[in-house]
Formats: sequence, C-alpha cells, structure tokens
Amino acid sequence: MVAVVDVRAELARLIAFNTISRDSNMDLIAYVQERLNEYGIESRLVPNAEGNKANLLATVGPMIEGGVVLSGHTDVVPIDDQDWHSDPFAMIEKDGKLFGRGTCDMKCFLATALAALPNMTAANLRVPIHFAFSYDEEVGCAGVPSLIRLLRNELPTPSAVIVGEPTDMKVVTAHKGVTAVSALITGKEAHSSQTQLGYSAVMAAGRLITFVGDMTAKNVAGSKKDGRFEPDYTTMTVNVIQGGTALNIMAGHCTLTWDIRTLPTDDPGTYIDRFKAFCADIVLPEMRKTAPEARIDVDVRAGTPPLKFEADSEAERLCRQLTGDNAIRAVSYAAEAGQFQEAGLSTAICGPGSIAQAHQPNEFIALSQVELGTRFMADLIENLAR
Repeated sequence: MVAVVDVRAELARLIAFNTISRDSNMDLIAYVQERLNEYGIESRLVPNAEGNKANLLATVGPMIEGGVVLSGHTDVVPIDDQDWHSDPFAMIEKDGKLFGRGTCDMKCFLATALAALPNMTAANLRVPIHFAFSYDEEVGCAGVPSLIRLLRNELPTPSAVIVGEPTDMKVVTAHKGVTAVSALITGKEAHSSQTQLGYSAVMAAGRLITFVGDMTAKNVAGSKKDGRFEPDYTTMTVNVIQGGTALNIMAGHCTLTWDIRTLPTDDPGTYIDRFKAFCADIVLPEMRKTAPEARIDVDVRAGTPPLKFEADSEAERLCRQLTGDNAIRAVSYAAEAGQFQEAGLSTAICGPGSIAQAHQPNEFIALSQVELGTRFMADLIENLAR
C-alpha cells in the first residue's frame, strides 16, 4: 500500500500549482503528464478553445471494457478577499490538518491516484483504471463535457465512474442540478426627481428579486420535497446584481444573476418560464408606461444536470464494497457526476475531505481523511487486480 506520506508529498506538489478557474491549469496538467510518463502511461489532452486549459485522459491497465474512471477537477476557487493565515499555494501541516487551497476540494483525491501509480502499474489489473482530470468545474462544470465525449467515443465503456469530491469518504449517490440565469434589464435614464420621464432598471430588478424569493418560498411550503437532501426542496437565490450610475439618475441598466438548485425530479425550465412570464406580463407593462423602450433579456448561462438516484448501480456497489458504507446519501451541491450519468455511465461520488471546508479561507483536509482516501485507492487496486 502507498504510504500516506507519499500522498502528502503528491498533494503538496499539486497545491503549489495556482489553478484558480480564471487562470490556466496547464502547468499542473504538464506535471501530471510527466508523472504518467514515468510509468509509460500515455495521456491525451482535450484543450479549451483558447489553449490555456485542458482536460486529461489516461488509462492504466488493459484497454478493455469494464474499467473504473477516477474523475476529478484540477481547478480551485479564488482566494480574493479571504483571510488566509498562510500562503494558500504552499501546503502546511498543523494540528493534524493539511492547509492550502484545494486540499479538500479536490486535489487530495487526485494526489491519492497519482501516488498510487506504482501500485497500479504493478498490480496486473484485469480491467483498466482511467484518469479523467478536468478544468472549469468551479465555473459551472464547463470543461468536462469535451472530456466525457472523448471517453465515450474512443475508450472501451467503463463500468463505473467515481467522482472524488469531498464526502468524508462516504458514498453519495445523488446531487442537485444547478442552472445559472441572468436578466439584463433596460430601463430609461432620467433625473431621479422626474419619475414620470423614465424607469429605474434597479427598481425593476428589485421586483424580480422578490419574485425569485417568492418561488423559493412556495417550494418551502409545498409538497415537492425529498428528505434525502438538505434543504429538501429546489432553491433559488439571486447572488449578483450590478446597475446604476449615480444616486440622482434613474438607472438605465441593471443585471442580476440567480441560480436554481433543483431536486433530481424537478425541472429548472419550469422556474425559468415562470420568471419570463412575470417579466412579460407584470414588470414590463409597468415599465413601458414611462419607458416605452424598456426590455428584459433573460439568458440561461450555464447548467449542470443532477445526479439521480440509481438503485444498486455498478458505481454504488463498488464504492459501498470498498468503504463498507451502506447509508443513502445525497448532497445539495452540484458536481460533474450528473454529466457522467447523463452520458450513460454509472456514477457515484466518494472522496476524502469535508465539503464544509471547501471554498473557505484556510481550507484544510484532516490527515485522517488522507489516510482513508489512501486506503480506498489501495483497496480499489486490489479489487481490480487479477
């Protein structure tokens, strides 16, 4: 079995790469390729249009059907305006914890896979282990679709995908979907004392924000719930708003962005349609009384499908066998797991670290979780060996 110290060293190397989503991940990807090359493992890259980011796909073992995909994203969230007590990109150990951006979300899972390469290549695997490392997960799971297409089109079909998001090494078999929606509101500028001559786009935005909140409130009071999730209903929140130029000018433009976190049985399109109807039937007619040119342009900016419960799937059976965890769990965050499942691949989420530490200043992973992740990878190799 790989020693925990080897995983820690691998994790420290990965943390040292600043792979915040707005920046490139190519240095980290080049490093991963070097590690794979040491063991004679070829890898393929799927770059983005600009060429400054790439997915990586590699296979250890025989190129046959029935393998297991180890899926993880290489990007991390920003550190801006966070109170870090140490360099986020220089991993340190303190009080049984490893600190650094990405330690739990989710470079530790990548580190356990890379540190296990000697064991994987020596194990005489009966089915392959595929590495599927993606970019831009943290900005709407935008990078992985091209990786999934490559995997489905050019590799023998795997039997299971394990997405290593932080779950405390517990088995998660469902997550909510997420859809991002923006609304560009065009009003009419006028002196703020002359409200009969214009309409403030910010005021219109206020009505739309209230409507989004009202839709969530109906779900809170409604019957469409699933107690396996927390919260157990579909949620909607407006999280970004920009508009206006001065206190005494009625705002000509305002943009708001909101997200929909849907239960797997719910349809985000239902809420988008309600929102559009409220704009067209209620808000715009009022705006156009004093601003005939007023308009509201609604754009669905990104969407990630939910991971749906799939009883006794191959991925679920494998993860439960390796962990001994038989509880039914779901999470309210979105991940790439739903995209793999949508492509017809049996998928579960299981990885080291706690989601409570993700995206936080002074992000950390407990050494006990590193140990569990290391054991999981060793047991997976043993399970797949002849």
